[in-house]
Amino acid sequence: MKTAVVTGASSGIGKAISRQLLDLGYKVLGISRTITDTQFESQNFVSIGCDLSHEKELLQLTKQLQKEDVFMLINAAGFGRFAPHETLSPKTIIDMTFLNLTAPMLLTNALLKTLQKNEGYLININSIEALRASKFAGVYSATKAGLKAFGDSLFEETRKSKLSITNINPDMTESSFYEELRFDVSDKENEKLLASDISDAVTHILSMRKGAVVSEYTIRSLNFGIKKK
Repeated sequence: MKTAVVTGASSGIGKAISRQLLDLGYKVLGISRTITDTQFESQNFVSIGCDLSHEKELLQLTKQLQKEDVFMLINAAGFGRFAPHETLSPKTIIDMTFLNLTAPMLLTNALLKTLQKNEGYLININSIEALRASKFAGVYSATKAGLKAFGDSLFEETRKSKLSITNINPDMTESSFYEELRFDVSDKENEKLLASDISDAVTHILSMRKGAVVSEYTIRSLNFGIKKK
């Protein structure tokens, strides 16, 4: 049984991907601050509690994961705050940068040799904001654009191996991401994405011939919509 590591597995996109991978027969190591085994009715799911924005906890986690024979790493954890840059607290800027960008780079650093040996997959859940400039999204967009650049660079760096690397760039997706924000996804089905849309994209990536790699996977809603709280 192949092992997948999924960050942000307790909710939203990370949870949907974890469930999909379990259905596909993978062992899933799900990482989150609030994760529990009872969130998934599967003996193949292992919860790992870790605050990925906390440096010491993350470094301990990387040592733990290096003992595993990992086939796939999916970096799905992240958060965003959208406001004029001068109104963001230094802690918000530091935490967002660490969780969205530094943590995936450290996890990848720890697991890259194993991923290459196993001819596996590295999938980064970025954002449509990695591809465009939006007001009030400076730090968030920078972290997601940085994660995309990181994945693109690693694709070239590891191309002689059989590691597949993909950046997925979803538009606004219905999830807990917006709980602390002043806006949310639209109520209309054609104006939002569902977390299952992203997990379906992962299934598509895994179903492809190993000699072909979808290095960039952008998913948009058919129409644009937003809901103010």
